[in-house]
Amino acid sequence: MCLAPMADVTDCAFRQIIVKYGKPDVFWTEFVSADGLAHEKGREKLLIDLKFSKNERPIVAQIFGSNAENMESAARLCRELGFDGIDINMGCPDKAIEKQGCGAEMIKNPENARTMIQAVKRGAGDLPVSVKTRIGYNKNEMEMWLRELLAENIAVLIVHLRTRKEMSDVPAHWELMQRIVEMRNEMGKETLIIGNGDVLDLEDGREKIKETGCDGVMLGRAIFGNPWLFSSPLIRRRMGRGDLLDIKEKLKVLTEHTKLFQKLLGKHKNFDIMKKHFKAYVNGWDGAKELRVKLMETKNAKEVGSIINEFLFEK
Repeated sequence: MCLAPMADVTDCAFRQIIVKYGKPDVFWTEFVSADGLAHEKGREKLLIDLKFSKNERPIVAQIFGSNAENMESAARLCRELGFDGIDINMGCPDKAIEKQGCGAEMIKNPENARTMIQAVKRGAGDLPVSVKTRIGYNKNEMEMWLRELLAENIAVLIVHLRTRKEMSDVPAHWELMQRIVEMRNEMGKETLIIGNGDVLDLEDGREKIKETGCDGVMLGRAIFGNPWLFSSPLIRRRMGRGDLLDIKEKLKVLTEHTKLFQKLLGKHKNFDIMKKHFKAYVNGWDGAKELRVKLMETKNAKEVGSIINEFLFEK
């Protein structure tokens, strides 16, 4: 049961909140540019994205790039920083990433993708190397594409069960997962297969594992506004009541999360990044919209705390 890497979401502040309220089996960092890490100024700016604490272990660093030398160097750096594994992003649909020959663009160039895996393995040493990707670019190409990746004997293959063209606009194709597992077995590989896309919660994840035979699932959007996602069933049921106690608890965690963001990342990142969490935490009850509008005008954690305290006092 893994937490998906999400840009400007799964930073060190957010992961600390998740550690406290319900830790997954494995964490991933946000993805980091290998090209950026290869240059002194870029490295200085990007190292904050590779910041982690011991209580987050096991944690995997996710990198992207299309230059073998830089990918090897970035992998070596991640090993020196103490990560438990290194993941290569070969599924991001962002156009700016694709223009660099990275992310989902890799699906169009299997030969270069394999070169990147080989480079990362050299830099990673004895650390496990994984790849997160999609089933294809404009169409389902998994029979060709995933075989190319499996041929490199990667430790883990994480498959977002949509094409790049589909983005997240259609339901994830979980009916394909059993075939992906069969392909792994036919090739005689020991690569672990993790499915990603539309996993609602741990129960849904376990059901998908049982139905398809994959080795695990990766949850992404389900974590928004729900730091208890990976906690015990009892806690998750208690936090899903939707009553005043539930609202107060969510707002308490939002305040805590905001303070932590400012403390750990305030000198490095724009406070507006934190605001993408506001809609997730503040949603689904009378007065939520009005409170959210006020929170979106804030400039720091102190202002967020004041507005939330005022709201709770009125309650």
